[in-house]
Parts: sequence; C-alpha cells; structure tokens
Amino acid sequence: MPSAVQEAAAPPRRKSQPSNSSVPPATRRRTLQMLLVFVTLVLVINALVGERGLTETLRARRQHQELVTSIERLRAENARLRDEARRLRSDPSTIEALARQELGLIKPGEMLFIVKDAKQAQ
Repeated sequence: MPSAVQEAAAPPRRKSQPSNSSVPPATRRRTLQMLLVFVTLVLVINALVGERGLTETLRARRQHQELVTSIERLRAENARLRDEARRLRSDPSTIEALARQELGLIKPGEMLFIVKDAKQAQ
C-alpha cells in the first residue's frame, strides 16, 4: 500500500509530446522577424505619408505660415485704408488732391493746358 500512496501523492508526469509543427524553430524565428520588419515598415511609411504623417504636418505648417503672412498683409492694408479714410474726412489738402486727380477740377485762376501728341508725318 505504500506504493499506492506514493503514486497518488506524486504529481502526474507529462509525457513530452512531439511538436505538431514540422517547422523548425529557426524558420519560425525567421518568419517572426520578417513579420516584425513588415509591421515596422508599414508603421514608418504611415508615419511619413499617412493622414497625420510628416508630409501632411509639413504641408499644414507651410499653409499656416502663408495664412499668417496673408493676415499680416491684410492688417497693414486695413491700417493704410483707415488712415486714408481719416485724411479724406479731415484733411482739406487730401480732399483737394483727390478732386483734382479724379474729377479733373482746377482752382480759380489756374489755366488748363491740354497737350496732344502730334501724329508723325509719313
């Protein structure tokens, strides 16, 4: 009976089973390495040209800089136009210069000379 007790107390041994796979471990390791390289390559390509990749980020930065430049140019133009509007409301010499230029007006006592180009004789 002691042998029956010893057998019951000892954990059952597993029989070493031959691997169901006929692929050697070196080939399996090589396949895993190739899979890892492929996944890494896909991730790197996605990081470069994907929706939020490097090229898209650079394009967005360039567009942002162009928009900032455009806004600065428009602000300067607005400031110039505000100044011109202020001068047209309050500066008589500016109003006079614009009237002379746009409407062809002259001051009393001034003479107007119209000069035409003569056609060349052939």
